[in-house]
Amino acid sequence: MQFGFGIGPDTTWMRQELTELGVEELKTPDEVDRAIEENKEGTMLMVINSVCGCAAGNARPGVKIALEASSVVPDKMVSVFAGQDKEATARAREHFSEYPPSSPSFVYFVDGAVRAMIPRHRIEGRTRDEVAADLKMVFEGLQSEKKASAE
Repeated sequence: MQFGFGIGPDTTWMRQELTELGVEELKTPDEVDRAIEENKEGTMLMVINSVCGCAAGNARPGVKIALEASSVVPDKMVSVFAGQDKEATARAREHFSEYPPSSPSFVYFVDGAVRAMIPRHRIEGRTRDEVAADLKMVFEGLQSEKKASAE
């Protein structure tokens, strides 16, 4: 981790781990609102990113592994960065306020509604492959459920 003079860790690489996968960074409350509004249909994964090495260090690679391994991927993927883009993170959390704040974490929306939440305690202390398996189960399970309800 790189530290500058009074500015904290350089998080560029932590952001890039997700943006390189096609995850859109949401840095302002307006960007969060736009993403929620534009994704009222289909599926959307929201990653609450974090600098925490013990959990986020496996969360971000877990996303990559899940996307590579799953037969189903979210229609849209977005992220907010807890502790960095504080206002955007606070706005995102308003959309799933029934869950306590948790970072890193994953929120999965189907047709604009929260259908799954993977909080920090399901990430911390687990391997990236175990995190990926949880994400893959959410992607595939909720897609199957959505198809069944449409039939």
